[in-house]
Amino acid sequence: MGKKIIAALILGVVAISFIFAVVRLGGNSSPGSAGSGGEVAIIYIEGIIAGGRGSGGLLGSQGGAELIAARLREAARDPGLKAVVIRLNSPGGTPAASQEIEKEIQRVKDSGKKVVASMGDVATSGAYWVAAGADQIVANPGTITGSIGVIMETTNLAGLYDKIGIEPETYKSGPYKDMGSSSRAATAEERAIFQSMVDDVYEQFIDAVARGRHRDTSEIKPLADGRVFTGRQAMELGLVDRLGDFHDAILLAAELAGIEGEPAVVDMGPKNFLSEVFKGMGVGSFPGSGWFTLPGQDEKVYTLNLR
Repeated sequence: MGKKIIAALILGVVAISFIFAVVRLGGNSSPGSAGSGGEVAIIYIEGIIAGGRGSGGLLGSQGGAELIAARLREAARDPGLKAVVIRLNSPGGTPAASQEIEKEIQRVKDSGKKVVASMGDVATSGAYWVAAGADQIVANPGTITGSIGVIMETTNLAGLYDKIGIEPETYKSGPYKDMGSSSRAATAEERAIFQSMVDDVYEQFIDAVARGRHRDTSEIKPLADGRVFTGRQAMELGLVDRLGDFHDAILLAAELAGIEGEPAVVDMGPKNFLSEVFKGMGVGSFPGSGWFTLPGQDEKVYTLNLR
């Protein structure tokens, strides 16, 4: 009996989904000025910025930097899109993932489209690296941003191992193969190697921000000591162009692209089955609809984090 009820519920949801899909004609754009000569695409980045394709499912969708890059490439190829708004709610992530997204943003700009970064609650570190590649950055006065810097952490558990009687044994092909091992303290040479990696990525970060903000690296470095700023402070320092909300960023993107009036908006976020059903029913946003999310990740050895 229980199985029959579950099957009936599933069939009911499928039927409702089909009906609303037909009514909505599968539309992906929100109401806007259809004759204004172009649309504004929205791409969401939320959570840790990390490499990989991510995963999806019935209830939600998760994506990595590769998914975001694919969305940006899609936007670059679409002739109907004249501008892209990157909506950021992220504490940052890994350098390579941030660089891949930044590269795709540049390709969108090279295609002739305008790109605006819209900062929500938080857009720090790797998320600021991404935002710096946009034509303009819009933040709320209370947005937390900045945190331009790089960190790498290891843990020395040798004292704990001694207390509980654990004696790790390591077999390695070279002197540095077990760098960062938790079973011993790092040597002076290993610390120097780790620091050189942090310094190199830090310089890459500085260069990316200076390039995106059209400023000299000497102007960026005093602001790149890891501190965070409010959106209002960031604007006073030249790290943000305007203060405003998400809608203001959309209007700015339309203005930069020469779109007159209220622009049509295309949500390029990943879709899932139930989010589309509930969206069609007028319930509103369902978890996973149009949002890029990744589960929290513990920092591990060899992981450079931008924060």
